[in-house]
Amino acid sequence: MRYAILSDIHGNLESLQRALAIVAPDDIVVSLGDVVGYGPNPNECIAILRERARHAVLGNHDLAAVENFGVENFNRAARAAIGWTQGVLDQASRSWLNLLPYELRFPDFLLVHGAPVSYFEYILDKDAAARAFERTDAPIVFVGHTHIAEYWVRDAEGAIGHRHMQQGGELEFEEGKRYIVDVGSVGQPRDLNPRASFAIYEPERRRVEWTRYEYPIDEVQAKMRAAHMPSYLIERLRVGR
Repeated sequence: MRYAILSDIHGNLESLQRALAIVAPDDIVVSLGDVVGYGPNPNECIAILRERARHAVLGNHDLAAVENFGVENFNRAARAAIGWTQGVLDQASRSWLNLLPYELRFPDFLLVHGAPVSYFEYILDKDAAARAFERTDAPIVFVGHTHIAEYWVRDAEGAIGHRHMQQGGELEFEEGKRYIVDVGSVGQPRDLNPRASFAIYEPERRRVEWTRYEYPIDEVQAKMRAAHMPSYLIERLRVGR
């Protein structure tokens, strides 16, 4: 059994299609939220996930798109993008987003967009990681939200370690340790690598592998320009930040 865990697709159809072309047909596809926002194809991305994803949780941009929740905390470019998204979302997309849970708990792992309990908190440093570990007893927590491929590990004494997975790579889980695994972003990487990111989790092998891959950024940028999206959002795809 393998899980293909994707996050922060953000309406980037070309990248999502490329990711699913890499994923094996019998892999269990998981979405960690923020399917919409920023990108030009929210309905198309949702339609694909409705068919292909077995598990999905809610992201803050998803919630903003259907309920306008938290928009006051977005920067100007993000507000403009979510306003555009709200204008184009069809009813089937809205209904699907409305049904997404904030978290999904399995015996050996937890799925959540940002962090346990504080669902949209960013885990960007050891203090945030420590808070997240304290809020759950899950041995493994899969997150997105930061758009950064990385992981945090806590040993039996409470010491926390960290590693970026900017170029991809793998992690083998060790006994007696707990992990927060950030799978990175399909739609808008922000770790100075414009290649998109997702993770494959193999429970029986106690292993995670990050995949970084190319996709046609110029095609996505052309669609964003046609939709008159902020230039900042368009340009950042090329540099991965």
